[in-house]
Amino acid sequence: MTAETGAEQAALSLWSDDPSSTDLLSFDAVASTVADALLDAALDPVALGLSGPWGSGKTTVLGLVEQELDRRTEGAAQQVLVIRTDPWRYDPATGAKESLIGEVLTALSDAVDASETKTERVQKLVKRLAQRVDWAKAIKLAAKTSLAFQIPSVDNLVDLIKPAGGDDNEERGLEAFRDEFRELMASDDLAHISAVAVLVDDLDRCLPETVVEALEAIRLFLAVPKMSFVIAADEERVADAIRTRFAEVKRREPSDVEGEEPAKLYLHKIVQTTIPLPNLSRFDTQAYLLLLQLQPKLGSSALTKVIDQCAHVRRAGGGMDDLPGGDGLDMTEELAFASRLTPILYEKLHGNPRRIKRFLNDLRVRQSIASRRGIGLDPAIIAKLMVLEVLLPKEFKKVLDWLAQGTLRDQLIKLEAAAGRPTTRPDKKKQADEPSSDDEAPVGEQPHDGDLSEGLLRWAKLPPPLGGVDLAPYLYLAASFSGVTLLDTSLPERLRDIASNLLSSSQADRRSVSDEDLDALSATEAEALVQHLGRTIRDQPTKQKTGVTGVLRLARQRTAAAEVAAKALLMLPPDEIALGTPLLFTPDDPSEVQAVLTEWQSQSTNPAVIRAIKTALKQGDGT
Repeated sequence: MTAETGAEQAALSLWSDDPSSTDLLSFDAVASTVADALLDAALDPVALGLSGPWGSGKTTVLGLVEQELDRRTEGAAQQVLVIRTDPWRYDPATGAKESLIGEVLTALSDAVDASETKTERVQKLVKRLAQRVDWAKAIKLAAKTSLAFQIPSVDNLVDLIKPAGGDDNEERGLEAFRDEFRELMASDDLAHISAVAVLVDDLDRCLPETVVEALEAIRLFLAVPKMSFVIAADEERVADAIRTRFAEVKRREPSDVEGEEPAKLYLHKIVQTTIPLPNLSRFDTQAYLLLLQLQPKLGSSALTKVIDQCAHVRRAGGGMDDLPGGDGLDMTEELAFASRLTPILYEKLHGNPRRIKRFLNDLRVRQSIASRRGIGLDPAIIAKLMVLEVLLPKEFKKVLDWLAQGTLRDQLIKLEAAAGRPTTRPDKKKQADEPSSDDEAPVGEQPHDGDLSEGLLRWAKLPPPLGGVDLAPYLYLAASFSGVTLLDTSLPERLRDIASNLLSSSQADRRSVSDEDLDALSATEAEALVQHLGRTIRDQPTKQKTGVTGVLRLARQRTAAAEVAAKALLMLPPDEIALGTPLLFTPDDPSEVQAVLTEWQSQSTNPAVIRAIKTALKQGDGT
């Protein structure tokens, strides 16, 4: 399925927000680097950070790290035991330290059971370690530890460890736990395990207390040979949690590295180094958009081939045009879609994979709803409007204001011309020998309107062009989703109600506007109302019939408004006149209004409409 297929079809499937098992982001380089460090005996034990903002792909990279470790040890006598843990999901009734230690001990217990030796001594040691942890309470650090802002000492942590077997006279404290844990890791029963890699995810989502407790468990209880940790979290958010947890700490220790704040110092005493997860480059963004579209369309082997091609082009410093394709795969539509959206998505979403995927899902949902509402816009146009709505909210509000004020068509013509798209007004026919006017100004020569922001101009340059497209139904839908009420603030409040009823598709609403209501309008109010109706029939083709009927009604009832009514009717582009519109005129209409039919006849290019106009004119002649 491509992004350019029918709107309803495109909405049939959405991209899952779950971490991908397929590397669409070329994060294999990061995963391999992490695996190198985890398997480096010189770094044993090691704790690594994998830092990136929300949605940058940290969980996906952890999955790739696990795959890489499995690949490297496949068929080897010794295996790497991978333990995935997510402190964000820990039961708050149980301390984070206890939960993390419990997960590690459970996995090691299973590894011992799988051992060929499985001695009774080691089995008892595992149980002994489990019994030492007091699962009923979380450790409370001594006040002096918080004030000193150092890694807590053994004396501060003895409350976590209870006597094995309930013997109060037995040795207590952290050292006993670590000694026994070290003995377990070095035992023959775990000789088939070369290393234990604990992959910690979503730590940056946790409450400050959980963050600090998880870090303490890693550093104080589990940091023994053969143990390694990868902590996937936004380092700045983790540092914020540490600052919050130890908010009372103000002074810096003499041993602190110059310029390193206490929160970062605390974190760096636990995590030896942090590997930043890079944001997507412009090329990566375009490749990601392409691969996301191809993912549901291709089988696994075909998709892998395109992924490999993207990786090759990336390493060679090429562009998407260098993709070889092959095997009869036509990616033209997908490449065009990716090329169209990449510049603005790359800038506005800062190369964040999850935000890009969310935008595409929002787009598919909107396409589906629009289709089911009978809005037949091309998906490429909806995508362009979604860019405006989601990524340029101030500019989107301005476009909605244009719609409400009935100036959308003129403003879009001006905008696209200023953006370098030569346009011709739909309501004017260009003669071969007619000189260029302001409406057909050459590219780069269109006067720049101060109301057109750089954001709007840049958006207008995105394909496809919008000239002559009826955007009103979709914009009304988008406004309703955004909670925006479209009001022409240039109309007094009383006129807004009359205009709304005259333009309504409900006959009852239109009849609710009585002749007395129209008679009560001042000349200025009547003129403002007619002009509003004229702008509406020009900008919103779906309201042409009710709008023209309203203008004609005012012209018939208030002959002084006939000239203004004629000008309002002439706002309607001749090539957009509906077949039934001329038949709304009557022989009793004022002469100024009757003249509109003659003007339309001279400008229209639709033979059926011209015949309808001639019929209406004959009625006026009495023939």
